[in-house]
Formats: sequence, structure tokens, C-alpha cells
Amino acid sequence: MKLVVGLGNPGEDYRGTRHNLGFMVVEELARRYRVEKHEYKHNAVIAWVRIHGEPVALIKPLTFMNLSGAAVRPLLAGLKAGTGELLVVYDDMDLEPGRIRLRAGGGAGGHRGLASIMEKLGTSNFNRLRIGIGHPPKGSDAIGHVLGRFSTEEEPVMTGAVAKAADAVEVWVTAGIVKAMNSYN
Repeated sequence: MKLVVGLGNPGEDYRGTRHNLGFMVVEELARRYRVEKHEYKHNAVIAWVRIHGEPVALIKPLTFMNLSGAAVRPLLAGLKAGTGELLVVYDDMDLEPGRIRLRAGGGAGGHRGLASIMEKLGTSNFNRLRIGIGHPPKGSDAIGHVLGRFSTEEEPVMTGAVAKAADAVEVWVTAGIVKAMNSYN
């Protein structure tokens, strides 16, 4: 079983913001595949699907972004999954808007949601898929940027990035992180 955790902030106020790209990818995958069951447990909503025959839990933590680890740790334990079966999807200011990158581990890179997961799991050895949102314009703050909505110009780029990220998740599920990195990085 694979676990795909899309990071974001719960609630309508945050829907469609840059910081909710992880949620958008999980929602795109739920649209593509028939959801067999929905569950609410361990501070998360889980949609169970099969991607090319493989069982996958599509997860949206209901904690706020910076507390994501409080949902991810009990989910891994409750679902009896290891970090090798985990893929965390999130936004990244250090990548240009729309670009995606997969990695098998690494640091948090200043992303507090990822840092929370690393702290609660006690490891950085898990798969991640980053989606670029770029840095805020000069004179703007980072918080306003990540919690802001896409401009009219950004919208088609980010819609394409969400679709491409969902494609990359499909490859990760069926062929593993190395194949996904070779295909999408």
C-alpha cells in the first residue's frame, strides 16, 4: 500500500492558494480514480483508490500546514506503513512556478510542513514531490505569497503542474521513486 500525503491548510479560506498545491494533487488523483472509501482518522481525510491495481491512500491532513507531522506520524503507524511507502506532495518557493521535482529524501528547505513531518517521524528518509511556486515579488512577504491565490497568468501553468504532478505520482506508485525521478525531474 502507498500513502500520498498532499500538504495544505484546511478550510475554504485556503482553497486554491499556493500553499494548498499538495491538496490539489491529491484531489486530482481522486478525480482520476474511483474512490472506494472515504475515512476521517488521525487528523486527516483519506480517500482510498487503486492506481493501476495498486491500493493507495490519498491523504489530506486536517492539521494546519506547520503541524502536518501530527497527522502523518499516527497515519503511518495506524496503517502499518513505512516511510518507503510515503510520498509527500507540497509547494516550494525555491522552484520556478509550475516546475516539479521528486526526491527520495533530503532536508526541509525551510518548509515548515515538511519540517514538522521530519520531526515527528524522526527521519528525513521519505519520498517527496515538490511543486514550484517561485519566490514572492520584491517587497512582498513569503507568508502573503504562499497563502495567496494564483494570478490569471499563473493559473494555466499551475493547473498543468498539478496534472503533471498527478502523473508523476502514478509513476511512483507503479514503478518507484527512481523511475518517477528519471521521468519527471
